[in-house]
Amino acid sequence: MRRSPLSSSPLVPPRRTAQVRPALALTTALIAGVWGQEVVDTAVGGSLDAYGILPRDPGTFWHVLTAPFLHAGFPHLIANTVPLAVLAFMGAVRNVWRFVAATLIIAVLGGALVWLFGRGGSVHLGASELIFGYLAYLLGVGWWERTPVAIGVAALAFALYGGILWGVLPGNPYVSWEAHLFGFVAGLVAALVLHGRRPARRATT
Repeated sequence: MRRSPLSSSPLVPPRRTAQVRPALALTTALIAGVWGQEVVDTAVGGSLDAYGILPRDPGTFWHVLTAPFLHAGFPHLIANTVPLAVLAFMGAVRNVWRFVAATLIIAVLGGALVWLFGRGGSVHLGASELIFGYLAYLLGVGWWERTPVAIGVAALAFALYGGILWGVLPGNPYVSWEAHLFGFVAGLVAALVLHGRRPARRATT
């Protein structure tokens, strides 16, 4: 079979294909993980919730890595499942490894800010930090990349879940608006770090 000369030319960039299968696998693993954790937590009487974020408790700072995957019961988990799955898939489908890096930034930076500035005397946990972080990440990628695909994904994410942004404001004392706010901030930082430098345009002659 003869290869097309265009396909082997260094002047023709390779086609970027969406990573649908890896994104689906990663999203499925994430949802299975949070549900599996809640099943185990229920079986042990809710003791895993102690691994949520305890603001300014020096011995529990590392809980920033566990808190986003914990939930205060199945109603809390059910409320978070669909937006978590949808936004995670939207973030992962273009580049799985960047999405993994974004998740780490959101969990660590967002959790650290909750640990520093969150209300004391309470345990902050739940995937809402990731949900707000992923939404901000998609919006930030649209802003910094400014490609048709990135803008389209950002617009779709905002249309689906833009209404949750009211959750960054103080309200229900039993809801961690701090995790919402700082998760969103961390998502913007992740987008800036991972997508903030757009490649320069090439001049052709």
